[in-house]
Amino acid sequence: MHERSASDMVWAAMGVPEVSIIIPTLNEAANLPVLVPQIAAALDGRTYEILIVDDNSTDDTAAVCARLAEQYLLRLIVRTRPHAGLGGAVLHGLQQARGRRFVVMDADLQHPPQKIPGLLAPLERGEADFALGSRYVSGGSMAEKWGPMRRLNSRIATMLARPFAGSATDPMSGFFALNRETFESAERLTPLGYKIGLELMCKCRVQRVAEVPIHFGERQAGQSKLSLREQFRYLEHLSRLYDFCYPRLSPIAKFTVVLVLSWLIGLGVFQLLLVVDVQPVLVPPVAYLAAIAVTAVFHVRYIRAQREFLLTRQPWREFLLIAVGELVVCALAGAWVIWRLDPAHALELFVIPFAAATVTRYVLRKELMQDIRGLRRELRREELRQ
Repeated sequence: MHERSASDMVWAAMGVPEVSIIIPTLNEAANLPVLVPQIAAALDGRTYEILIVDDNSTDDTAAVCARLAEQYLLRLIVRTRPHAGLGGAVLHGLQQARGRRFVVMDADLQHPPQKIPGLLAPLERGEADFALGSRYVSGGSMAEKWGPMRRLNSRIATMLARPFAGSATDPMSGFFALNRETFESAERLTPLGYKIGLELMCKCRVQRVAEVPIHFGERQAGQSKLSLREQFRYLEHLSRLYDFCYPRLSPIAKFTVVLVLSWLIGLGVFQLLLVVDVQPVLVPPVAYLAAIAVTAVFHVRYIRAQREFLLTRQPWREFLLIAVGELVVCALAGAWVIWRLDPAHALELFVIPFAAATVTRYVLRKELMQDIRGLRRELRREELRQ
């Protein structure tokens, strides 16, 4: 039986539940009748509420929740126009929750409800601001046996999250708890996909993280929502978090990555054009078109991930204007190399025009704020005032 602290009793007297359980769902009707009673049993002695945040399921989720609400303190919240994936659903639930502390978990029974008290304990004792249910700390385990590629994928994902997650061994865990005060301290929440816990750890500036060992079970019913698309969304999400944590370094790093890839592809096309004996004056601008195409691919991802935060409503018009400027400079620089250094070395004919075009790209993108990053408008304004 949970022993209430004095502050918990004060909150309870105000009619505020001690704990809000937020469960995002999509076609999980078969799991809820098993999960909800287990949550209620785990929270015996506490005041609580269970929020089912559903993304327009096509199964019997609504009917199942209606039956469960007759017996348990459960509320169904339906997002008729879901956006931002599971992370968006969790954020919506956190915003609707009334409890003093929040617990987020999946509906597929892979997160053990009996571990909820253990997850809450570090928060109640004031030892942590954020508690993670971890598969990887001592005492943690998994029912599913992962193959080498799945383990490698998980390790790479964890490594990429290390700058925001600190020493946490399982920062991608979807089973976590935090205090209301921690959530309300968040800055510019922009969840995307499944890793809402990582988003909160980063945007709430969490300093003290407790990891509680759990046994990560097998899905009991329904289908897993993890897909290749979600893995790409994770990379886009990481991009946003890097922008948030490193607002000056991140755009430089992204510009460098795109630059290196575009130059490599451009160099390949450049060499091919020399082999087929294209007129030298045409070789640099035609090769640079390939570099622009590479940049355009990244620009597509950038717009899709950051559209709501862009400072311009016509990102493609500005992209094309910049590309034309780069191409003109590249062509003029190539013509100058041929005229001034006749006969020009192939390396000179490649490096000088590409370098001139790249400088043009950097200057124009900086002026038009198209620097391959996605920061919210208010952050950009803060930087401009500095």
